Amino acid sequence: MPATVIEEPPGISAIFSDGTDCTRWVNTVVRGKRVSTQNPVLARELLHGLADLVHPHGRIDQASTLGGYMGGIRVLTNGLAELGFTGSAAELTRGRLAAHWISGKHRPVDEGRARAMLRRFDDLYGGLRPEVRELVEGRRFVSNRRRDRNFMQPYSETEWSRLTEVCRTEVRESYAAHRLAVKTAESGQDPHVGGWTDTNLLWLYSQVGPVEAAPFATWTSDHPSGLSRARFPWRPSWEAAKLFPTVSTMLGYRLLFGVYTGIVPDGLDDLGLGDVDWAGDKTILLDYVKGRTAGESRTLTTRATRLLQQWTDHSALSRRFVPPELRDALWVRYDTRGQGSWMTQPAAGETVRGWVAARGLVGDDGEPLALHMHRIRTTYDSMRDRRAWAGSRRATLDPNRSPQVEGDHYLGAGTPKQRELVDEIIAEAQNDMLRRSEPPVVLEGEDVAELVRDYPQKVAALGLDDEALAALVGGVRDVFTAACGDQLSGLHGPKGKPCPARPWVCLLCPLALFTPRHLPNLMRLRAFFARQWDQMTQAEFMGVFGRYDQRLAEILTPDAYFTSKALLAAAAQVTDDDAELPLRPEEGTR
Repeated sequence: MPATVIEEPPGISAIFSDGTDCTRWVNTVVRGKRVSTQNPVLARELLHGLADLVHPHGRIDQASTLGGYMGGIRVLTNGLAELGFTGSAAELTRGRLAAHWISGKHRPVDEGRARAMLRRFDDLYGGLRPEVRELVEGRRFVSNRRRDRNFMQPYSETEWSRLTEVCRTEVRESYAAHRLAVKTAESGQDPHVGGWTDTNLLWLYSQVGPVEAAPFATWTSDHPSGLSRARFPWRPSWEAAKLFPTVSTMLGYRLLFGVYTGIVPDGLDDLGLGDVDWAGDKTILLDYVKGRTAGESRTLTTRATRLLQQWTDHSALSRRFVPPELRDALWVRYDTRGQGSWMTQPAAGETVRGWVAARGLVGDDGEPLALHMHRIRTTYDSMRDRRAWAGSRRATLDPNRSPQVEGDHYLGAGTPKQRELVDEIIAEAQNDMLRRSEPPVVLEGEDVAELVRDYPQKVAALGLDDEALAALVGGVRDVFTAACGDQLSGLHGPKGKPCPARPWVCLLCPLALFTPRHLPNLMRLRAFFARQWDQMTQAEFMGVFGRYDQRLAEILTPDAYFTSKALLAAAAQVTDDDAELPLRPEEGTR
């Protein structure tokens, strides 16, 4: 179909924030590109909606953004025309619009732009049917379709170890060379006075910088030093690389800092000195920006703090000669290639691959290790010590991520050994839940026959002989609140060593046996729970003692296991004092 020129609609009379005349620009784009549309009526109405989205009425303030919306008009109008619709917005039906968006013959961004223009047009002129407006304001079709996602897997433990060691070696050796060069430069002097030696050249670089030093490194053939010009060429020599960090040195620090902190790559790349906030002499609070969310902060670990301190010292001399607009960037370095200049942007992929090849860093497949900054973050979370979990109460690795994102990107990615350990933890947790769901083993008397008669499966599971069963029922194996079937089982601590569990833990232990002689201590434990309830919030108490208090209430229910008379007699022995229980100092209630 021949292109239809869409005239500028009335209302586009704004000026972009960069000074561009919006009116003139729209006419140029529309007429210059001769926007092809098979529905000029709807296209003109969409332009009316677009006019009110332009700055200062709306948020569109760049010519490139407006050009994208023009493309969105073409996609929507031509797509609807293929479905047989060439009418106005007032004639548009919900089914026809939904059919176009469900077809998937467009990008998600095109659908979003079309929704914005239709919504604004309806706000201004009320031209859409109610059911169409409801569809426009609803959720997108393209973005809701399920996509196949190939998340980056973490590096293996051997690859992670090799990467860490290579970075540490780079950092250690470059910093040692830097300190030696600085010390050597302090003993030098002006080359025009003392001659063109390596020491004096380092002195010159330390005084006027690597870029500015080059013009001074010129001399005539009759210079008193007697050295030829070929001895020190015009371009900055390798000596400058010792004083001023280069991209190779920066990569070592940058990668190792990512290994130590797991901060998102875009957050690391944009760090500046102003983002480093000292909290005391040995602690740093680092502020960074996560691209898909907003500003975040993190308290650095000791080794990350030391590494950042070392980098700031390593780059301190460079910052004396860096242009003012680059001085605050954290990863500033000297480019020894070409004319020599200062750089702050992330290293190019080719540079990173060259760095890997030069250091012989290989993966488990024997090929050069493919370095990806996001993969470093994933591996950091995968390798992280789970005891350090902090943040939200749901115990995620990072409280700034949703459970779905964390599960898909991080917790689901691990090495085979880690997945095996996770499976073991899950199995242990499931077994523990099953054990806690079992009813308590309670005897009304102290007879082995009663135990064997009432709990045959429990006796079989304990695997005790007649002598051991007699000791269990007779009190030889008593702990504070119960008789224990096997104190060396390792159920709550190291196997083969006495159980370290606190007195209340026995209430849910499958090895515990409760008899009438334990009633006084059980009553003392109930009094202890009551005191804890008085000094703790409900949420705190239920999180620490709730399940044990419920089991204790079950055991001490009158006439359930023990008679009311036995319970009253046991309660009379309680003085309601912490001295009655084997408590640690921090567990006291008085």
